[in-house]
Amino acid sequence: MPPAVRFGVNYTPSEGWFHHWLDFDPDSVRADLDSIAALGLDHIRVFPLWPYFQPNRTLIRGRAVEQLVQLVDAAAERGLDVNVDGLQGHLSSFDYLPAWTRTWHRRNLFTDPDVLDGQAEYLRTLAAALADRPGFLGMTLGNEVNQFSAGPHPDPDRATEAEIDAWLERMLAACEKGAPGRLHLHAEYDATWYQDDMPFTPAQAARHGALTAVHSWVFNGTAQRHGRSAVPTEHHAAYLVELSKAWAGDPHRPVWLQEVGAPAPLIPPVHAAAFTEATVANALDCPDLWGITWWCSHDVSRQLADFPELEYGLGLLTNDRRPKDTARVLAAAASREHPAPAPRTTALVVPAEPASRSRCAPGGPVFDAFFRLTADGARPTTVLDTRADDGEHLAARGITEVVTPEQVLPTPQGGTSS
Repeated sequence: MPPAVRFGVNYTPSEGWFHHWLDFDPDSVRADLDSIAALGLDHIRVFPLWPYFQPNRTLIRGRAVEQLVQLVDAAAERGLDVNVDGLQGHLSSFDYLPAWTRTWHRRNLFTDPDVLDGQAEYLRTLAAALADRPGFLGMTLGNEVNQFSAGPHPDPDRATEAEIDAWLERMLAACEKGAPGRLHLHAEYDATWYQDDMPFTPAQAARHGALTAVHSWVFNGTAQRHGRSAVPTEHHAAYLVELSKAWAGDPHRPVWLQEVGAPAPLIPPVHAAAFTEATVANALDCPDLWGITWWCSHDVSRQLADFPELEYGLGLLTNDRRPKDTARVLAAAASREHPAPAPRTTALVVPAEPASRSRCAPGGPVFDAFFRLTADGARPTTVLDTRADDGEHLAARGITEVVTPEQVLPTPQGGTSS
């Protein structure tokens, strides 16, 4: 664990968005990085677009890799460490997959042997190019690649849990081969924790890679159900951090809040700073938090078409690099010391069976019970039903009380107490 919680931002270039890789401008990148560093943040997460870097299965463009190295070096000059996402993948409602995996060359992203070879070599190449850069943190396999493996994606690449397990092991091994000893991980959107038929599972998220990553977005039904300032909305990121711990093998496995943002109109811009402040404060109350990486650095330019409306205003900084109130909130948090929080001693039982994950989703009994406890000041965490009686495991995590959702939630009207 680092001596302090890390504060960073997902880097969205102010000029050209992620299409800037097609017309890479080091001066524009440096100006963006200056505006990020001025906030006192210590790291960024960056996104090469996979089709631009590997347009053919056996062609990884050297010039593109060199430009990525330039970006990482420019960040290091400004005191910013860099995590690099490899398989992009999916960003802001758009899919970026190389032509050699689609239409006439349609092959499964998670099971086809040739595709696996191409992916592994691409990840290894990026990692190896950055291995000796002091500011390079490590690789994330890709951004929310689980969305390709199941609905509601319109054309999913179906795979079994065992096939995804093998895919994760191979891709993480490729990153490690390229850059031994760095912080390599994978990251999914919250269907991993909430969707019963998702082949990317909570156990995989909490056991593969150097740490666990969670992505918190309250447009998943949380803000719609509860409102912008309700306990579940302002504590959703903390909930995902604590939910992930139920599946971890290491009782103190670090958890990275790798994506979290204030999406309008559910979080109106006038209330975004208050939401940011509450979300950060509540996440910091989670033991073993590695860092908070806000989405995102700069607004998407209105000159770019067809983004969902909320994507245009998620930046901490405007498209012309001016900080918003949300930036000032995050900067203030980054400037303070944060003592390690006390253990969370009350654990809520969650089902270990992946087919029961919807119980943890917004509206499910685990979700509702967690926030009933939170509202009562209990600072809950979670434990698997298969570990609820494991005294050694509970003691290692500092848990002294275990409760079930049924014990926390009121009996439905007309029902009987058990």
